[in-house]
Parts: sequence; C-alpha cells; structure tokens
Amino acid sequence: MIAIVDYGVGNLFSLQSSLKAIGAQVTVTGDPNILRQADKLILPGVGAFGDAAKQLRETGLAQVVYNEAKKGKPILGICLGMQLPFEKSYEYGEHPGLGLLQGEIIPMAGQIPRRLKIPHIGWNALILKQKNHPLFRYIQPGDCVYFVHSYYAAHCETSLIATAEYGIELTAAAAYENIMGCQFHPEKSGSVGLNILKAFHEFPKS
Repeated sequence: MIAIVDYGVGNLFSLQSSLKAIGAQVTVTGDPNILRQADKLILPGVGAFGDAAKQLRETGLAQVVYNEAKKGKPILGICLGMQLPFEKSYEYGEHPGLGLLQGEIIPMAGQIPRRLKIPHIGWNALILKQKNHPLFRYIQPGDCVYFVHSYYAAHCETSLIATAEYGIELTAAAAYENIMGCQFHPEKSGSVGLNILKAFHEFPKS
C-alpha cells in the first residue's frame, strides 16, 4: 500500500486518482500508525516551504517520515514535497528541511534569464542524468512533464537524476537510495507522469 502523507497542505485528490489509475492500493492519511504500516510513502506539498515544514513538524509527521526514510522505506516527494527532504530552503528566509538529502532550495530569481517568467509554469522535457534509475524505467529522455515552481534544489549533485532547461538546467528529479523526488507534478503530466508513478509503485524492482 502507498500512503499519501496528509499534513494539511494541498488538494490530494488528483494524486490519489492517478495512483488508483495505475492499480496501486492507496490511502490519504495523517495517521502515524498507518504511515508506518504502509509499504511506501508519498510526501506532497504546495505553497511556501517554511509554512509546510512548520505544519509537517507541528503534526508530528516530520519525525514519522524521517524515521521511516531511515528504515529504508521508499519515499517519493512531489513539488514542494520534493524540496522538504533537503537540508534547508531560502524561500522567504532560511528554513530547515528534513535533512534526508544533501542540498538546499534556492530561488530562480537571479539564476535564470530575466526574460523568463517566474514561477516556471508549463511543460518541459526531462534531461535524464541517470537514465537507468528505477524511477525512469518506463520513460525516455526528452519526455515532457508539468512544472509549477519558483524555487529549485541546488548543490544536490549526490542525488541529481534529472534536470529541465529553463534558461539554465534546473533540478527536475532527485534520488538517493530509497528517497526520491519530482519537482514536477507526475499526477498532472499525462501518461509520462503515470509511468513515473508506476515505476515508484514497483520500486525497487530491478
């Protein structure tokens, strides 16, 4: 069973529906006991990093996610949920993350060409840095996915598995052992996104 971590941040219906579409057994829950019993976790998130991190900690679920990650349970973060496992974020101040992945979340402003709009919204092709990563088993380089973000993971060479070009190459996906993340929204990325969710559902199948 895949459990989507419900800590009060975001509408999780489309993600739940996408997982059901690939045949996954899925639940949306903020119950620590159910999260511990689940085979895999998905950490979603929308909005500002600091608010989401605070909410995750105040519900007690930050420690649950951290502990399950350290036990080796497969975890997939999506959008803001992909950013939270990193060490810190500089979104409206400086905020600590879960510290599960090396790197930090920084603003696009000042990094990408001024002619490009922020937030980055739309479809972009994936540049696969680790083509053989299990998360990519059903997709190809150049497949397009849907992004909505103003901040991105930087200094994350130890976990970088895909980028997307938006003036510069921005981190699109990260993974280290059992912890994975997509800056884009697989649940809004058509068949490509469903194939990524299918690969996570099957992880760590070789």
